[in-house]
Amino acid sequence: MTQLPDTTTPTVRLHTITENEAGQRVDNFLLRMCKGVPKSWVYRVVRKGEVRVNKGRVDVTYKLEIGDVVRIPPVRVSEVAESLVPKHRATALPIIYEDDALLVIDKPAGLAVHGGSGVSFGVIEQLRAAYPKLKFLELVHRLDKETSGLLVLAKKRAALVYLHEQIRNGQMDKRYYAILKGELTQTVTHVKAPLHKYVAPNGERRVVVAHEGEGQSAHTQFNIEQKLSGYTTVRVKIFTGRTHQIRVHSASIEHPIVGDEKYGDFELNKKLAKTTGGRMFLHAHMLRITHPISGEILSLTAPIPQAFAQFIDNVQASAS
Repeated sequence: MTQLPDTTTPTVRLHTITENEAGQRVDNFLLRMCKGVPKSWVYRVVRKGEVRVNKGRVDVTYKLEIGDVVRIPPVRVSEVAESLVPKHRATALPIIYEDDALLVIDKPAGLAVHGGSGVSFGVIEQLRAAYPKLKFLELVHRLDKETSGLLVLAKKRAALVYLHEQIRNGQMDKRYYAILKGELTQTVTHVKAPLHKYVAPNGERRVVVAHEGEGQSAHTQFNIEQKLSGYTTVRVKIFTGRTHQIRVHSASIEHPIVGDEKYGDFELNKKLAKTTGGRMFLHAHMLRITHPISGEILSLTAPIPQAFAQFIDNVQASAS
């Protein structure tokens, strides 16, 4: 892969696309190569024709192919991009599965999957710093910062493309474990309610249940695991992968996730802060996918965090 120049004076670079880089859009490629630059710079230089592929002008949506030669215009690449991850945090996270194509980790609650919106770095930046020899490492899907559990990353572009296709076709089976406020009465509860994303005046990304005929379709299934005094532990299956889906659907049936600071019961969360440790009780517990290279069916699980058991013990002790 092309190395960034060591000199302080930016120069034009010519980069030949490798197998791992093929298939991605020009704008995404430039953002990856020119770390620290804003998207506005990328769109401007492409529009002005300063970026060339095989000596010709392209649109930002052009998908790169193996052997394409990309002209990257001069830019002062941020010299601190990699240092955003402190040395003591440039470490691997708990690994559930790893081979030449995939890396599946058990993401801790409270860690964003990527930097941005006031977060200097996240899972992807931390793992790239921990695995500096990997030429390619990308998130296959996302988890909310507050959610713990299974997170899949691809080490090869072909694996990323294949897994994205599985997600689009609804073939990635994801199961969650959660603790809800209140006691569910139905052993199995299906919530089918369309969701609408919007940005609040303060810049916060939020999701609401949309009016009929609007928003994106969403389907969540809640299975009772255990009834507690004032709470219910549930196994959750999602049939669609919408932003904040489980959190919004559980709140819509008046059984929000315990510890959810965005859609939950704020008074309850405040009351429980000392016993919950401030975490949200949603955990990506199980994942079933087809391996992108071998075709093998992988069934992976991430242990339910000890914080869940502690909370349940506290509830049971209080009720006795």
